[in-house]
Amino acid sequence: MSNRREKASRGAPIATDAVLESISDGVFTVDSDWCITTFNRAAEEITGVSRSEALGRRCWEVFRSNMCGDACALRQTLESGKSAIGKSGYIINSKGDKIPVSISTAVLRDNAGNAVGGVETFRDLSELEALRRELEGKFHAGDMASRSPLIHKIFEALPAIASSLSTVLIMGETGTGKELMARTVHSLSPRRHGPFIALNCGALPETLLESELFGYKAGAFTGASRNKPGRFALAGGGTLFLDEIAEVAPALQVKLLRVLQERTYEPLGADCSETTDARIIAATNRDLAEWVRRGLFREDLYYRVNVVRIEMPPLRQRKEDIPLLTDEFITRFNRLQKRNIQGVSPEALSFLMAYHWPGNIRELENIIERAFILCREGFIEVKHLPDELTGQSGAVQDDSGMRSVHDILDAQAVRSALQRTGFNRLAAAKELGIHKTTLFRRMKKLGIPFPEKDGRTRKK
Repeated sequence: MSNRREKASRGAPIATDAVLESISDGVFTVDSDWCITTFNRAAEEITGVSRSEALGRRCWEVFRSNMCGDACALRQTLESGKSAIGKSGYIINSKGDKIPVSISTAVLRDNAGNAVGGVETFRDLSELEALRRELEGKFHAGDMASRSPLIHKIFEALPAIASSLSTVLIMGETGTGKELMARTVHSLSPRRHGPFIALNCGALPETLLESELFGYKAGAFTGASRNKPGRFALAGGGTLFLDEIAEVAPALQVKLLRVLQERTYEPLGADCSETTDARIIAATNRDLAEWVRRGLFREDLYYRVNVVRIEMPPLRQRKEDIPLLTDEFITRFNRLQKRNIQGVSPEALSFLMAYHWPGNIRELENIIERAFILCREGFIEVKHLPDELTGQSGAVQDDSGMRSVHDILDAQAVRSALQRTGFNRLAAAKELGIHKTTLFRRMKKLGIPFPEKDGRTRKK
């Protein structure tokens, strides 16, 4: 019996070392002078520092981390006596690579319970971070982020659109992100190292717009004391974005057509033509085809502009993007205003999801910026939202007063299911997980009109 006890006693330290060597987390311990006393195999692999190099050195001499100094989790643990679990940070390994890690700390005590140092474990999160970036990539294209299937269809076509030199027409309501889409096309194109020049055609009178587009020579008019290059010249080798192109006057449309056809133009006061290789991306919130029918926009220019068309859906058709966009705006305003707003409360998010967003993404951005003025810390609550969202101004009401957020979200879900199933009510009911008769009652309660023909009806 005594022999077995002696063997067990001798075997205990070996078993502890074996456990430390077998786990995938890096583990190190320090004494009261912050000198490393233990450094396991995983710690060697993650840091690229051998055990012989690490032992006996101060931990900050071995680890280069954003959590050293005042932000040191182990120091905070030793001072407070409280363990830390799962703190995020990064270390720089021996090759200079930044390694994301998750850190946990505890006080190291002897058999009598006295604090003799500290122990820290750190887990390499590189693979998890790579997976996160891969998943994020499915929601991002350039600076654009979306979870909407409508936007993902555009994302799928973007590489082909960006790689071509064809003129692009971006259509959509005000505030849907047309300029951001134009910048994304440019950033994904071979011209991404060239300039991106934007001009709002609706913001300038005709004479000034012409000089902005084509430039002018010295002496072209009173006050023209020197040559000034136009936007077509400035965008050489890059992209020229013409926003609100429908607002261009008919006389200037003729000159714009020539540039698109022949890639030449004449600056004001010039004796000869100049060439441009700028790629043109145009945008409008108008129905250009209707404007052509009304004689407000040249048909030949319409066909020149409308080579590749991107239609940006309004925010009310891509409400699944509201949480994602809201988080991005909060992150941006936190950075700009040096604040730490944590997010939006579930109740406030319900109102954001229920709103009809006539101003689209730009309106959402403005509302989050407004909320930052009223909310100093924590979460954005319902009280930080404007009246038109919460219904206090009567903007979201039916005949019996303000509809509940639940009813609004319910109506949105029913309409979306009907649209996805081609107004096949049986298929829509199955998608919603309810019986067909329940769907009928719900549509009647929510005031959703029944389509003239069921989606099952086939054309003969």
